[in-house]
Amino acid sequence: MANEIKVGVLPWGQYTAWPPLLEVGRRADELGYDSLWTWDHLYPIQGDWRGPIFEGYLILAGWAGVTSRTTLGLMVGANTFRNPALTAKMATTLDHMSGGRAVLGIGGAWFEREHEAYGIDFGSGFGERLDWLDEAVEVMRAMLAGEEATARGPRYHAKHVRNDPPPVQAHLPILIGGDGEKKTLHTVAKYADAWNTGGDLDFVRHKDGVLRRWCEEVGRDQAEIERTLGLGLVVIRDDIAEARRVEATIRAHHPGYDEEGRLGSAAQIAESLAPYVQLGFRHIFFDSPAPFDEETLARFVDEVKPMLEASMAVASQ
Repeated sequence: MANEIKVGVLPWGQYTAWPPLLEVGRRADELGYDSLWTWDHLYPIQGDWRGPIFEGYLILAGWAGVTSRTTLGLMVGANTFRNPALTAKMATTLDHMSGGRAVLGIGGAWFEREHEAYGIDFGSGFGERLDWLDEAVEVMRAMLAGEEATARGPRYHAKHVRNDPPPVQAHLPILIGGDGEKKTLHTVAKYADAWNTGGDLDFVRHKDGVLRRWCEEVGRDQAEIERTLGLGLVVIRDDIAEARRVEATIRAHHPGYDEEGRLGSAAQIAESLAPYVQLGFRHIFFDSPAPFDEETLARFVDEVKPMLEASMAVASQ
């Protein structure tokens, strides 16, 4: 149903060993999460970049083997890292490995340091990378739909490329992350099944309005595009002092990490999210850095999700 609440979690692949990262994915599925995400970065992006991090698609492949219901995707894939035809093939393979649970998450990429270190072309600027993204998603969309895709150029050169076998899903969804009003949201309107953003309510409302205008211009029903909202770090505790202690432990594990978290009881978290739900953002996920917080993981799906469903039911009466 279009109005149902879905919740997800994004365990960070940085500053962790593989066994706990594998386990948090398995546990999220066991608890009933709708979606399971991770980053697509080659260096840590929170705190000190000179630390350990695992590669995104292989994290998803590992999770595919220990989960059975949650969708799996990158939030979001770096378009610059891979040829778009290869990306479509990888997402299709993940779809088979997971029994039809893959989401192809994609964005323009932004972290110049990792591109320079790995020798990956970063382009002349963000505008050029977004042009690359638009061209790439056109190829991906065609391949996932069973067409023999040919890139329009000038960046990519795929020619009549086949995607065989096709995905398990009749329509493997593409999620695009980003807020650029001139290019990214135009690409979302043309090709995406889902769009991800985050920020304060006024920011999100404005960006949603821009997307709606692009949908009108390209002749797309805006209701076809699922809205997803990323929250960053969430810590759920009834005692705010305890929540701050948990947050401090997480920050100490990621040296230099200083982005603001969302702390409070389940009721307080749900209350803060209700306006986004009313705006149409019915798929909400939060970040889970190591050391992974079992209490928040359990309470977000067990308590926050039902509260949001209840608030939406009351608002619709």
